[in-house]
Amino acid sequence: MESEVKLLSGAMVTLALATATLVIMPFMQLSDVKPSPGLKPYTSAELRGREVYIANGCLYCHSQQPRSQAQTPADFKRGWGRAPVAGDYYYDAPPLLGTMRTGPDLFNIGARQPSADWNLGHLYEPRAYTPGSIMPAYPFLFEVKDKADPGDRVVNLPPGYAPPGQVVVAKPEAVDLVTYLLSLDHTYPVKNELTKDK
Repeated sequence: MESEVKLLSGAMVTLALATATLVIMPFMQLSDVKPSPGLKPYTSAELRGREVYIANGCLYCHSQQPRSQAQTPADFKRGWGRAPVAGDYYYDAPPLLGTMRTGPDLFNIGARQPSADWNLGHLYEPRAYTPGSIMPAYPFLFEVKDKADPGDRVVNLPPGYAPPGQVVVAKPEAVDLVTYLLSLDHTYPVKNELTKDK
């Protein structure tokens, strides 16, 4: 009986230490984080687009957390921008950091690729814009019509990628997704909470 009490006590102490280290301490460190200066709340269209981003699994192939230039110079050389600070994710619930990079980091895609036409076309047929891309196409976010109706968002595709004699029209989900992607522009200056540098 004494060994079971020691085992249970040891397990409880280990659980308490793990909870303190992985839950309580980070909560205390981040509980007073304010939004980064220059960060704006999402609009309703951007929030709808964020839901489309999540629903289509974009976060499985794209991260939203470029590493610092000191840690990984390659991220900076690719033009992915500065490393994020906690305040950059203030309006993200949950933050969509991603788990791997099969595709490029999207933390600053709105600054790197600010064209809505490019982003819509890239969603419809990625290889039309990035030869050899392994990104899947998302044709179900679009509609192919014989003629565009008033108010339709027609996608201008490169020659050879548009259906002959027809037009590709973005559905509202595609427009919202691109609106969300264009909102990912964290090029405003921030003070790094860890190093206190600008």
